[in-house]
Amino acid sequence: MGIITLILTILIPPLGVALKHGFGGTALLNLVLTLLGYIPGLIHGLYVNYAN
Repeated sequence: MGIITLILTILIPPLGVALKHGFGGTALLNLVLTLLGYIPGLIHGLYVNYAN
């Protein structure tokens, strides 16, 4: 499931974050960042999913 999450995070960052963390505060924050600009949403999505 890791590669699917990565692909979804790159294509649609809020969906990739929601897939891994659920539809909570993290996904909502990512949705707001993505609406403000794709790059901030992408960076946040990759960070919360893979920066451990």
